[in-house]
Amino acid sequence: MHVRTGDVVSIEYSIRLDDGQIIETAGGEAPLVYTHGRNEVLTGLEAGLDGMALGAVRRIRVAPADAYGEIHPEGFFEVQRNRVPSEAQRIGTKLETTAPDGRVVFPYVAEIRPEVIVLDLNHPLAGKTLVFDVRVVDIQRKE
Repeated sequence: MHVRTGDVVSIEYSIRLDDGQIIETAGGEAPLVYTHGRNEVLTGLEAGLDGMALGAVRRIRVAPADAYGEIHPEGFFEVQRNRVPSEAQRIGTKLETTAPDGRVVFPYVAEIRPEVIVLDLNHPLAGKTLVFDVRVVDIQRKE
């Protein structure tokens, strides 16, 4: 049996960056279950899983465009330093705030300057190539 559109697929996986740094692993835990062809996982991962056999193992490289996108300069904005709590004034800290249109957004602290903090609304993995090591552990076919 091979993965095809409409199948409910279960995978074990680990994700690493190009430099080898592991950023997530789901080996030994409950597998990730998704419906193939419904855009429930990253586009590049789904493309790499297409046609894989039950029990197969594969390394799938996913470019930024097929993962979390490129880094968009318009995603960066500055706020006065006194508007950010002192304990959150660390590079990488995830904040919660309200955008001008009323949406709740979750920027990260990207840079700290003397008077301002630069916040980043891009996904933390934007601009990065991801390497998935996957194993197909189950395929359920809807007939």
